[in-house]
Amino acid sequence: MQFGLDVPTTEAYADPRVLAQLAEEAEQAGWNGFFVWDVLGGVDLWLALAAIALRTERITIGPMVLALARHRPWLAAKRLADLDHLSGGRVICTVGLGHTERDFTQFGEAGDPTIRAAKLDEGLAVMDGLWRAEQFSFAGSHYTLHDAAITPKPMQSPHIPLWVCGGWPRRGPFRRAAQWDGMCLMSVHATQQRRLSLEEFREAVAYVRAQRMSTAPFEIIMAGELAEDPGAARDQTQRFREAGATWWVEEGLGWSLEEFRERVRCGPPSERAG
Repeated sequence: MQFGLDVPTTEAYADPRVLAQLAEEAEQAGWNGFFVWDVLGGVDLWLALAAIALRTERITIGPMVLALARHRPWLAAKRLADLDHLSGGRVICTVGLGHTERDFTQFGEAGDPTIRAAKLDEGLAVMDGLWRAEQFSFAGSHYTLHDAAITPKPMQSPHIPLWVCGGWPRRGPFRRAAQWDGMCLMSVHATQQRRLSLEEFREAVAYVRAQRMSTAPFEIIMAGELAEDPGAARDQTQRFREAGATWWVEEGLGWSLEEFRERVRCGPPSERAG
């Protein structure tokens, strides 16, 4: 199992220098991934990721979660490819529908989840096509490309890994995830607003595996909050590992910058004493 961090980009975190320093500390502490929010109320996602890439050498980086329907997918593809080169091939992109409808409607864009989902599906196809093909054409309901190209292509081949975020028990995001490289489960039950149980996690894993048509490697990412006791944290992640998780991503929800920094410095469960 690998261990990542889901890091805010708002308030005290809304400074690319602060995030870059925190990412460097995370790398030194033994974390495997450092992922940052894509929200309108914080520092620009791309600026933050560029600063993080330049300050680190090993740790995997990327957005969590990229609200792709808010971005032009060809621009997102170009920025992610450039970031992949800047980081030496360390980028993973997690995508989702976006946080709230208002993030779209306040700018005159459709906030309806069905439309956002359709734009997300088309956007994924556009990014993948631009990364793979020398010239790429696409005709969809929302995006149209004619012999389009981006250079350079990502360092990673055939494309930058694409994970899809979703809240169980909604099935749509997991059917979408099955088409790509990984599924990232939200820690909170999608309809009951409580922590997802281990049994519900198993149900989600079984569902997405049943949807998979490919035998290519597929990551299963569980987000949550580790127990403070080192032994309890190891037991917690071990249960999810046995249920199919390949990553545990520690959330920064509700933690002050200093509280989260201390949590980062403790390292993942495999690095903690006790």
